[in-house]
Amino acid sequence: MILNENEIEILEIIEKNGRLPAETIAKLVEKSLEEVQSIIQKLEEQKIIVEYNTIVDWRKVEGHEGVTAMIDVKVTPKRGVGFDEIAKRIYMFKEVKSVYLMSGAYDLSVIIEGKTMSEVGNFVSEKLSTLDSVLSTTTHFILKKYKHDGTIFDQGDEDKRIVVTP
Repeated sequence: MILNENEIEILEIIEKNGRLPAETIAKLVEKSLEEVQSIIQKLEEQKIIVEYNTIVDWRKVEGHEGVTAMIDVKVTPKRGVGFDEIAKRIYMFKEVKSVYLMSGAYDLSVIIEGKTMSEVGNFVSEKLSTLDSVLSTTTHFILKKYKHDGTIFDQGDEDKRIVVTP
């Protein structure tokens, strides 16, 4: 779908901060509130705006740190549907947060979250590896997030004032 300049500008604003009130967006793009609300509704109905997300630093919530793993998966594509069918089977698991078709040595990249490393290991060995089309997997555990979807973690609350000495 081809979007006009106003629609693209509104999308860029919402992508950076989905919590901005429509009134604020209207002022930023110099349009009426009704126009902005209409554009946002249209973009939602057409599934261009798919969802509004919040990024949470779970390491700071005691007891909810969890484990995130990136799994490289080599699969055999099926005739007529390619990688789509196996990707769908994988993304239907509740543990799976993302699935991407990749170029390179592996076909799919799967991001999963679990409470423990053991839980992630069980998912790989009991659910993912047992699927017919899966040939092999390589699991990488995320040890620390520095930046996610454009958001930098641990920017620190250090004092940025210049030290002045007499």
